[in-house]
Amino acid sequence: MAKYFDVHPDNPQARSIHQIVELIRSDGLVAYPTDSCFALGCRMGSKDALDRIRAIRHLDDRHHFTLMCHDFAQLGQFVTINNALFRAVKASTPGPYTFILPATKEVPRRLLHPKKKTVGVRITAHTTAQAILAELGEPLVSSTLLLPGETEPMTQGWEIKETLDHAIDAVIDSGDCGTEPTTVIDLSEGEPEILRAGAGDPGRFSSAAI
Repeated sequence: MAKYFDVHPDNPQARSIHQIVELIRSDGLVAYPTDSCFALGCRMGSKDALDRIRAIRHLDDRHHFTLMCHDFAQLGQFVTINNALFRAVKASTPGPYTFILPATKEVPRRLLHPKKKTVGVRITAHTTAQAILAELGEPLVSSTLLLPGETEPMTQGWEIKETLDHAIDAVIDSGDCGTEPTTVIDLSEGEPEILRAGAGDPGRFSSAAI
């Protein structure tokens, strides 16, 4: 059964954050809140937890996983970004955007798009997610908690526990979070391509805006 953590949205309890991070370090799979919606998350080196995300969401090997990063400095360790796009990306983080960029050698091969060698990156503004990332010291491999056949992601902690109780290790409930997935922008070819319009305004990544 999944553990249920009720975490204060503005002042996350240090003890709860520590317990969550220890669970993640032990290859646990968690459902956690972001500023766009709930996500499934695990550490980069956990093949078992990654396989469970694929199974829960019915994902194939072309799915772009996202590295949820604590800050822009950490993001820069895992992707390469040219000077022309740097300012636009930095100005949009933290926020409800996911960027597809060429991965560095720091990213495990199983997280990469098999042909493009790209990965998604994101910085969330959610206080609880930021507290987890700060203590973890590395990105969380993440995927929107959108179940097969559904058109909207799950948004209620109790409902997630009820539905995925035996498939995940913990649910982190921290009050209301967003209900709309991130806007996904592919920047790997230089010119921005909007792959999914979501919570972030895609207009700031039009060719004219950059």
